Amino acid sequence: MASLIFLGTAGSSAVTTKQLRSSGGIILQVDDLQFHLDPGPGALNKAKEYGVNLHHNTAVLVTSHHLNHCNDLNAVIEAMTHSGIEQRGILLASKPVVHSVDHHHPFLTTYHQGLLERIIPLEKDHKVGIELVEINTLSAEHTDPYALGFKFFCPKFTLSYSGDTALTSQLVTEMAGSDILILNVPYPGNKSAGLNLDTDAAIKIISQVKPKLAIMTHFGLEMLKADPLMEAREVQRITNVQTIAAYDGLKIATEGFGQLKSNVRGYS
Repeated sequence: MASLIFLGTAGSSAVTTKQLRSSGGIILQVDDLQFHLDPGPGALNKAKEYGVNLHHNTAVLVTSHHLNHCNDLNAVIEAMTHSGIEQRGILLASKPVVHSVDHHHPFLTTYHQGLLERIIPLEKDHKVGIELVEINTLSAEHTDPYALGFKFFCPKFTLSYSGDTALTSQLVTEMAGSDILILNVPYPGNKSAGLNLDTDAAIKIISQVKPKLAIMTHFGLEMLKADPLMEAREVQRITNVQTIAAYDGLKIATEGFGQLKSNVRGYS
């Protein structure tokens, strides 16, 4: 049994700081394993609200040192270790989250390093195995030069999470074979002003990768004004791939290979 829980869908500093959408990250549960992706501001509060026990985290994964991806990292580590009573859990993170790189202060404190069982600073083309799940890093082209994404090879499905990135041919190649795509899409239409995805870029990725399910998340102000639901419907119309605009608290369960059940209404 596997499931996804979205603790937040905020995708810009304006949306995050105003909490127009929450920013607690994404939970991926695969049997007894629980992965917490990009725990931004409000991760603990939203986990409690949506019924997620962070003490059950097997690993925390961070794609970028930007605040909306890792602000609550240390608090989540405290929750998963009962404030250090149990030394447990794994951190997989881009280098600046763990180490001082290019004059950036690391988000992980020295104290919280000692609470974890294992810390793995990640680079491009990195592969890590956690029990029956293999995790590969995905390339990213972003304002954070150390940013990356993740590809999860689970027993019954493969899931790719883009993190923050522009569209590149390398990324599309690396995502090939994914059953589920989670794309950070801050901008609607073709309005990306920088190294991020917009709806047009999402259409290109989904059309080439052809997953069984695509999920758009990490929305900026322009996307919220355009309405992510309408953008997702347009993506689905063009690609003929089921496409969901995530919302705070969205839960999706997978039962068997490619058999997807969702509490989302209005997508068919």
